[in-house]
Amino acid sequence: MSGYDDAYAEWRRDPLGWWMEAARGIAWTRFPGTAFDPGQGPFGRWFPDGRLNTCHNALDRHVEAGRGDAVALIWDSPMTGQVQRFTYAEMLERTAKLAGALAARGVSRGDRVILYMPMVPEAAIAMLACARLGAIHSVVFGGFAAAELAARIEDATPKAVIAASCGLEPGRVVAYKPLLDAAIGLSPHKPEFCVILQREQARAEMVEGRDFDFAAEEASGQPHAPVEVAATDPLYILYTSGTTGKPKGIVRDNGGHAVALHRSISMIYGLKPGDVFWTASDVGWVVGHSYIVYAPLLAGVTSVMFEGKPVGTPDAGTFWRVCADHGVKLLFTAPTALRAIKKEDPEGAMMKRHDLSRLEALFLAGERCDPPTAIWAAEKLGVPVVDHWWQTETGWPITAGFREYGLFAPRPGSGGRPSPGYDVAALDVQGNEVPRGQQGALALRLPLPPGCAPTLWNAEERYRQAYLSTFPHFYDTSDAGTVDEEGFVWVMGRTDDIINVAGHRLSTGQMEEVLASHPDVAECAVVGAADALKGQAPLGLVVLKAGVQREEAEVARELVALVRERIGPVAAFKEARVVPRLPKTRSGKILRATIRKIADREDYVVPPTIDDPVILDEISEALSR
Repeated sequence: MSGYDDAYAEWRRDPLGWWMEAARGIAWTRFPGTAFDPGQGPFGRWFPDGRLNTCHNALDRHVEAGRGDAVALIWDSPMTGQVQRFTYAEMLERTAKLAGALAARGVSRGDRVILYMPMVPEAAIAMLACARLGAIHSVVFGGFAAAELAARIEDATPKAVIAASCGLEPGRVVAYKPLLDAAIGLSPHKPEFCVILQREQARAEMVEGRDFDFAAEEASGQPHAPVEVAATDPLYILYTSGTTGKPKGIVRDNGGHAVALHRSISMIYGLKPGDVFWTASDVGWVVGHSYIVYAPLLAGVTSVMFEGKPVGTPDAGTFWRVCADHGVKLLFTAPTALRAIKKEDPEGAMMKRHDLSRLEALFLAGERCDPPTAIWAAEKLGVPVVDHWWQTETGWPITAGFREYGLFAPRPGSGGRPSPGYDVAALDVQGNEVPRGQQGALALRLPLPPGCAPTLWNAEERYRQAYLSTFPHFYDTSDAGTVDEEGFVWVMGRTDDIINVAGHRLSTGQMEEVLASHPDVAECAVVGAADALKGQAPLGLVVLKAGVQREEAEVARELVALVRERIGPVAAFKEARVVPRLPKTRSGKILRATIRKIADREDYVVPPTIDDPVILDEISEALSR
């Protein structure tokens, strides 16, 4: 058996013992005597009698172990032209002082604090300062619309808001403070005070008696010691858009989260203290929470925080420049970032300008990576490219390749095999496992491992309905795919991305894979548009690579023929449209549901997470031609 097979079998034999051993990697004020209590919460709670502090584990214990001079965080901001490095000792000093300032204004264990911040070091410091006090932080994407921010203020009822005066986007400055003021005006709950990080690009007007300057607060704060909390106490709330319109507050606990993330750093990513890890995401997303801030610092790793874009700050070589400048050992990004880079630099010429000898692997997540993009990256970089699958709710990877056990041979299109702790099954509509290799609804056998969301904020029944009611004894991921004979998981899209064409259930992800293999295509999306005869018909939207000068109709004909050749006439794929760009969230996920509504001429709400709303007008125009 392989190292992975041994590890997974060991977890299978004694799941509770496996996680208790993993818990020894964390510093506890009271080591848990019980691994799991099935009677607590919707599916049970991990380490219910353990006590600890997450900030102490992320900062203090490294300083106490003599690693205070090691670099904890590198901030690289092409938006401002700045690079700053912070040691563990410096991060501890700043975090402890900010925690003291918050405590002096009344923030204590269990209070909520909303953070409305761009990609600046103070965002990580604010998260850690809340964790230090046992306060529950909720990071809202900087620049989120006032109504969306207001809904989160209303639901979380924070004692305080920590915000920046502005965020920076290529070619523009986004003022945050007017949005915050409007959100507080809209919300029936009013925070007691706000702490504002003044950025020189757009300084904010302060409300007398309510708003306080971040730098002044930190400077005057008395260092605060870590507050002991229960392992089951919430560390943070992270809101995702709910189907009812009311945001879902994903809760993350302290104990299970620390254990799972600490274990994942070595098991999945193969990193050790002192290694440089760059997760090219945003702290507003779960990826930023888990792998920019918490997991690297829990493991004593150096984390890179990047304020920029994969293209345009200044060009498609910026990722490779960051890797070379900081000696990045492992890069973790979204497939959409790679596709954007590939579109601008298909031959990888900008990649060749930089010394990437210290880069050992590239990990991808956020949405399934189409095989052509994964193959392109592997060929150009000459390192393993590992697609792995997880969700906001799980907090860490469900499936992956495992550097600690030796990576699997590349299988572009697969998310890897399950991490110890996860038992993945493909189920039919009755909840029965389908034969290996057949498509079904991907589900996780309960209980979920440590690190997964144990509930929703003040909405335990909603949690049960959303995740546990579809299939008894399973968590419903709402993703569709297959588990093959060797246990590799292939995620083909959300279950609502399975379209029904004249009674045939077809995967839009499979069609996207074919479209992406065309040499002229940089990005694509396939949705099921309403069809009077067949119920639904697949519609493909493609973005062409930079420099491609061809008749759009000719490319469309080739794409239709390609799908017919690779999948067959059953796909009924007859329409492909060339568009200038695809609508995405700021994390890079393509807004397929919105595209489908535009195609069907249905009313739609502009998603608050969209990167640029103008794209929706472009899509509408392209589909009306």
